[in-house]
Amino acid sequence: MYATKLTLLITAIVLYVAGSTFWFFWQVPELLSTGTDQTLVAAFAGTVAWMLLTFGFIIHIIKTARPAGPHDNPRA
Repeated sequence: MYATKLTLLITAIVLYVAGSTFWFFWQVPELLSTGTDQTLVAAFAGTVAWMLLTFGFIIHIIKTARPAGPHDNPRA
């Protein structure tokens, strides 16, 4: 079970870093260099989507890593 969770975590981190690198070092400069309204909106929308994904990923890690409180334990 521990190996499965570790594998999923490492896969998620690798995909996140690869996606972030792809977005910020390849797509955004290309969209900004074009300079049309449509590409600027696409760059803004993509960056907002990346920020929401990052926020969700951080919240998921925090909720998964924190210890269970007294109300989370069904045996108490």
